[in-house]
Amino acid sequence: MAESTASAWWELLPDGIRSQVDGYVLQDARLQAVRVVWQTCRGRGLGLHDAERVVHDRYLHHGDRIARTPPSPLDLESLAARAAGCPGRVVAVEAVWDGDTVHDWFVLLLALTDDPVGEHELAMIHREAAVLHLGGRRTRDRLHPAAEAAESAGRALARHLAVPFHFGSPDTPDDGAPRWRS
Repeated sequence: MAESTASAWWELLPDGIRSQVDGYVLQDARLQAVRVVWQTCRGRGLGLHDAERVVHDRYLHHGDRIARTPPSPLDLESLAARAAGCPGRVVAVEAVWDGDTVHDWFVLLLALTDDPVGEHELAMIHREAAVLHLGGRRTRDRLHPAAEAAESAGRALARHLAVPFHFGSPDTPDDGAPRWRS
């Protein structure tokens, strides 16, 4: 059965599971939907990639009815307010790459503080949110839009807070790039 199409796998799911998956899809909870499909059908040969295809088809089916997760705000005022809410004193602003099978590569904008936790997420910048934030103001065509938006917003916030800004690998997605250390 491993060669089945996404629609054939969908038809194999019981009504209750299909309702649960559609509920997750309508909430834009893609990973939870994939998990349910995969856990339900993996014993019959469904791979993780196939489960992603099943859920992708449900996204296409529901289209504009999906309550999309709003992008993180990247304006200086919002980022400064989030940084002010961090415990401890902000000692640096850092951009780091991350990625997953749903969003591909994205950048996390972090406030680094002197409190015991030390690292606080200010924004998660996906390609789509970055393009929206940058509008037509792209300045480095070869740079990933998420990296360009993170550099722009991160540098502005760091200047505002009078702290260093660090981005270990702005030109190439690398979740193992060197991190900032005080």
